Amino acid sequence: MKFRSSELLDNMMMNKYILLVLMLFCAGSLSAQEELSLSQAIEIGLEKNYSLKVVRQSEKIADLNNTWGNAGQYPKLEFNIRSNNKKDYNETDDYRQNIITPSIDLSWTLFDGFAVRIRKDKFNDLATLSKGNTIVAVESQIELIILAYYKALMEQERLEVSKSIKELSEDRYGNEKVASELGTKGSYELLLAKNAYLEDKSNYLTQTVNYNNTVRDLNFLLGVEESKQYIFTDAFMTNVSDFRLADLLDKMFANNNNLKNRYMQEAIQKRDIEMARSNYYPRISLSTGVQGNKYNQKFDVAPKIDTKSHNVYANLSLNYLIFNGNANRRAVQIAKIEEEISKIQTADLKHSLTNTLAQNFELYELRKELFDLAEENKLATEVNMQLSKEKYEAGSINSFNYRDVQISYQNASLARLSAIFNLIQSKTTLVRMTGGILSEF
Repeated sequence: MKFRSSELLDNMMMNKYILLVLMLFCAGSLSAQEELSLSQAIEIGLEKNYSLKVVRQSEKIADLNNTWGNAGQYPKLEFNIRSNNKKDYNETDDYRQNIITPSIDLSWTLFDGFAVRIRKDKFNDLATLSKGNTIVAVESQIELIILAYYKALMEQERLEVSKSIKELSEDRYGNEKVASELGTKGSYELLLAKNAYLEDKSNYLTQTVNYNNTVRDLNFLLGVEESKQYIFTDAFMTNVSDFRLADLLDKMFANNNNLKNRYMQEAIQKRDIEMARSNYYPRISLSTGVQGNKYNQKFDVAPKIDTKSHNVYANLSLNYLIFNGNANRRAVQIAKIEEEISKIQTADLKHSLTNTLAQNFELYELRKELFDLAEENKLATEVNMQLSKEKYEAGSINSFNYRDVQISYQNASLARLSAIFNLIQSKTTLVRMTGGILSEF
């Protein structure tokens, strides 16, 4: 009896030691984690995401191009210097000649059929379009981050469900082992419990990998190290909204940024028509400058000649193209055709967005109902699970019935989590399509 007490005491000490090690390990793991809310994730992603960095650099290029100087408004000033050297051999007197001609030249197009103004307007439109592309990229990135964040939450909840099922199976397996050792139950019941436990443990390990992978995907979107771990502070739930399709359509046509970019592309096509028409106007240009000349000629017999001079010039020229094989007319016609293509593309986009919005609206309404059903089903299976556990422990139901209830509860819990995520996904899509994702998130 003393031996058994000593053995029990040693086991208790060993269990305390193992528990202490586990607590220290868990504390170290938690200290390596950091809290992360959805708003923080969006803020980090918008700052560090690689794709957005590229888009912002393209926007800078468009801003740099948007100047009057690039449009041709200002004159061009150049410094030139030319040197001509010659050695002449003749019958009377050989000589060497050197002429140096420095000059400062200014050329300025005074009028080119309003092309300068048209180019500047086009640069303005291109800069606006580039900003619009950045906004679209930001919206898309926010949507991806929202879904990645909630998917990580969903997989975390799935992991908790798998863990609870595994623990129930482990308890059942432990009870069956005790019953088998006492001889109250046979090895068949023990084998069934062991198989169920191993299956649930395998599901739990697989779900652990799934969760870790979703966190890695989130880290990639955020542009941070893939090994970062988080304590997610937002709840895995969303507010159910009552949308009206007519209101959503009005918001989409007014605020959808993809559609705004298409309108801007139509405006750019109009600039191309104006530019093609500017070729019908005459060109007036001014050229002026100062030119110097240094002339040096040295004969073998005759005296050396060394002179210097300079001159100032100002020239005005007018050019008017009379005929160039109808190239200007073709350019205008092609620009008009491209404008029509742009309008067709805009109409196609509007039709496509309308169709997609209607589909997502109907899908959202369906997913609201599916969420309500999944919520009710999960509550029902949860109550059934608790009652079945009590009946199984009391011997009122067999292991087959208890296992069926376990699986039913697991499936209902996972279905509820999928219903929540699907609802979040549909709502986020509707908000983005109607141009509200920037203000809402």
